[in-house]
Amino acid sequence: MDVITLLPRLHLLRFPVGQAYLWRDDDALTLVDAGTIGAGRAIADAVTALGHTPGDVRRIVLTHFHEDHAGGAGEFAALSGAEVLAHHLDAPFVRGELTGPPPLFEEWELPIHAAAAQRLPEGTPVPPAAVTGVSDGEVLDFGGGARVIHVPGHTDGSIALFLPEEGVLFTGDAVAASPFDGTVIPGVFNLDRPRLLASLGTLADLGAEVACFGHGDPVVGDAAPALRGAAAVG
Repeated sequence: MDVITLLPRLHLLRFPVGQAYLWRDDDALTLVDAGTIGAGRAIADAVTALGHTPGDVRRIVLTHFHEDHAGGAGEFAALSGAEVLAHHLDAPFVRGELTGPPPLFEEWELPIHAAAAQRLPEGTPVPPAAVTGVSDGEVLDFGGGARVIHVPGHTDGSIALFLPEEGVLFTGDAVAASPFDGTVIPGVFNLDRPRLLASLGTLADLGAEVACFGHGDPVVGDAAPALRGAAAVG
């Protein structure tokens, strides 16, 4: 796992598939997404290497239930004591109460998904985690007040997190950056692409300075035009 400093208070944790983000307030840390199954120990080691303890992480906020975002949540929560939060529509899948619906793949997405699936753990379900449900419009106690934004389309319970005081937006998989040229694009592997595009329009209107994606390099500085360009793809 690579640990990359984006801002003095923000680090990117990059896994073989997907990524998570660590936000530092003066008195606590917040983890946004938690990587794949087995990532909990690697996250704990990264937190320690940055001069903190796993117990300094007070909350893990999951942008959605997919295994490359929620797989490590239960393990890291057990190591840190952190509370796990997810949108109330996706929370039952993270708890293991229900099986989440698979994406409706576009034809061109199939080979991309097949390649990604080869790098994900096989044979075991995502370990369940105790989850507190959140809803659109809630404000979480980090980053000066992190606003929960419901962005359905990738999953029914996908969320983004916006820190207005910092200009930082965590998009989850509603948005991505191309691995080829870094172009900001709508997210892939969705349940409902039209809903996703509508959600992307909502994010583009926020005026974010920094956009942190579930996949691909973040945009650090003047992110809003890139988000508007992705929203215009249609």
